[in-house]
Amino acid sequence: MSKNSFFYRNSLSIVLISLMLIFWVGQFFTGWKTENKELAEEGQRLLSFGQYIKSGHFIQATFENWESEFLQMMLYILLTVSLRQKGSSESKSLTEQEDVDKEPKPHPDAPWAVRKGGIWLKIYKHSLSLAFGVLFLISFVLHFYGSYKDFNSEQMIKNQPPVGMSDYFFESRFWFESFQNWQSEFLAVASIVLLSIWLREKGSPESKPVDMAHNETP
Repeated sequence: MSKNSFFYRNSLSIVLISLMLIFWVGQFFTGWKTENKELAEEGQRLLSFGQYIKSGHFIQATFENWESEFLQMMLYILLTVSLRQKGSSESKSLTEQEDVDKEPKPHPDAPWAVRKGGIWLKIYKHSLSLAFGVLFLISFVLHFYGSYKDFNSEQMIKNQPPVGMSDYFFESRFWFESFQNWQSEFLAVASIVLLSIWLREKGSPESKPVDMAHNETP
């Protein structure tokens, strides 16, 4: 493969997005079958593809997971600004200043916000964590909406009265869905931070060089 080809230069994002779409389609079809199986057991009308994609079951399952991913990335980015882990490839140096800590200087190839300065530069300096924060809030709201919709669908099947949004916000089911995903995300992050102290993967930027000492921080 040519190193100048579009795929080579963007292969990481292309493969990751492709995998995400493949698994999302898999989630849709298996979720659709699962929901229809449960509806059939309750003697309810089955959902078509179009009905399922708008159902609380699908919306809740999708954004419940996206929400935790964006929360993890936002907090990880913010925590790695000031916190350190001796020996981890995921940590900044314990003693030396790094390029990411230096104040940006305008130059012809710098991003527009750096050349513009002022409020635009202040926002741009934190744009990565802000973007993940916005994505988290959007996913949180959509997770809540999907979970609320799914809960009231179940209430109707059970011939129980629906609940209002304000009441459902304090429902343990909604927070259980959130907390079970949030804790697993931070377990995964803590795992790579700690395991990268002692373990290696040759060629990966997430690993220290194979011959680097365990207690050395890159």
